[in-house]
Amino acid sequence: METILLDATTNGEAIAEAAQLLRMGEVVAFPTETVYGLGADAFNMDAVAKVFLAKGRPSDNPLIVHVATPEELQLCGSISPRAERLVSALMPGPLTLVVPARPEIPAIVRAGLPTVAVRMPDHPVANQLLRASGPLVAPSANTSGRPSPTTAQHVLDDLSGRIAAVLDGGLCRVGIESTVIDLSHDLPVLLRAGAIPPEAIANALGEPVVTSAAYAETPRSPGMKYRHYAPNVPLRLVVGDFPLLPNDGKRRLILTTTATATADAGASPAAIVAPLAESTFYQLLRHAEKDAIQEIVIHLTTLTAISAGLLDRVMKAVGKGG
Repeated sequence: METILLDATTNGEAIAEAAQLLRMGEVVAFPTETVYGLGADAFNMDAVAKVFLAKGRPSDNPLIVHVATPEELQLCGSISPRAERLVSALMPGPLTLVVPARPEIPAIVRAGLPTVAVRMPDHPVANQLLRASGPLVAPSANTSGRPSPTTAQHVLDDLSGRIAAVLDGGLCRVGIESTVIDLSHDLPVLLRAGAIPPEAIANALGEPVVTSAAYAETPRSPGMKYRHYAPNVPLRLVVGDFPLLPNDGKRRLILTTTATATADAGASPAAIVAPLAESTFYQLLRHAEKDAIQEIVIHLTTLTAISAGLLDRVMKAVGKGG
């Protein structure tokens, strides 16, 4: 299969062409504010199966359904007054709600669960595409376990020849996946940290958000079970003082929040130092693979030096997360 690139930044027909492919049961990657998603018709079981095949994704890992409007949320799941408060305050945006599923949502989308994960992306290209196509499943458009894609080229690097098309909408501005909140329990439960902090969700709800894993024996959201976000470069995490690097000529990428990092890295002339940030994390992991980096070092002065969402991605990338 040849994967075509549809550039929505220059081609006025690109979104319509992508929507037509999706209606035909094909798989099309598209941009959101978080990362690129691998889109397929959420009500077409055969199309959804192609997503799992293209990614090499385990079938017990549920998918997030993306919609354009609050009305379409109602087509997918039961939207309670609690959910309506979050929709009103934080959507469109990088927030996913897990709610009781409508029977029309195929079991393959839900991984057989009675719940469905839904969100409304805050990206003009995604919104136009969804209005033209209807609800789409859209896990990150990468090979399962790899760093998520934040550009169209990242998608092509992983999935060229496996999917029908990539809709190019430029660089994703947020850079990490959505926060996932489970509203199917008595209390709202944080299933995945993300771009929206739990405090903002609690403020919108007027009640605390439970962050315990007690409710999560069975994965109810993506990102809860398998190792994610790992580049094909050795990666290690250092917490505390800036790491003392040997002057061995090894090309290293150091991602850090330390302001004096460039001076501290002087003992290792081959080191490249860059800020550790949500918006560039995946991009830098992927760049390291192409730039012949031999080791990636992630340095945190403390575990609270970065957002909970970024810390979650760091821990999973180094194999220390669930």
